[in-house]
Amino acid sequence: MRLAGSTPREPAAQTRADQAYEHIKARIFDFELVPGDRFSEAELAERLGMSRTPVREALSRLQREGYLEVHFKSGWSVRPFDFVQFEHLYDLRMVLETTAVRRLCEGEEALVRSPAIQNLERIWFVSREAQNTASSEVAELDEDFHMVLVEAAGNPELARVHRAVTERIRIIRRLDFTQAARITVTYEEHAQILRAVLGRRTAQVEMLLRSHIEESKAEVRKITLHKLYSVRAQSAQQGRN
Repeated sequence: MRLAGSTPREPAAQTRADQAYEHIKARIFDFELVPGDRFSEAELAERLGMSRTPVREALSRLQREGYLEVHFKSGWSVRPFDFVQFEHLYDLRMVLETTAVRRLCEGEEALVRSPAIQNLERIWFVSREAQNTASSEVAELDEDFHMVLVEAAGNPELARVHRAVTERIRIIRRLDFTQAARITVTYEEHAQILRAVLGRRTAQVEMLLRSHIEESKAEVRKITLHKLYSVRAQSAQQGRN
């Protein structure tokens, strides 16, 4: 993600390991590989139509990022969800974002009139009929909204840590937008937060942001547990057939 108005960079060419990484991570995020599932490098390489070397590199990278576990002589598995850790990450996200919007509201007027903020207005100040309803696209727009607010505050270290937290909670956070009602609520709440930022109403924007993040945290936990239950129940049913 980059701030609006900045110079775009040419994307780096993907290696086979990068491609394997993206494929495997997508399968984890889409619950095609669910927590506890075990598999071998050879099985995955065959499924992806790749040699084992790039697949091994991708698996090691995902292990470092906390998505997978490696088992001596028995392959790999998707790491079980640690909801306590997710709670801690959401708490950290709360601290980072409220700190950022406070700096934004209390800083120079130019901060809240930047091209990046103006771009958020075009995305979120829309009628119900004009709202994007594609789950994956809204998930990306949601991340962009929060990261732009943090980056606009002007502290690159704050933004760096926030991006890292965003990446780590993405696997469950994106499920928040699989329900139409949650997409509508997100548009409404983002618009309220943005208006408070533009009005430089520090106390109000902090309150709105806290409520928004807490509600999202509660919803994604509920949706994630339901998703896991549904996938396991479907797998068990297929096993009996």
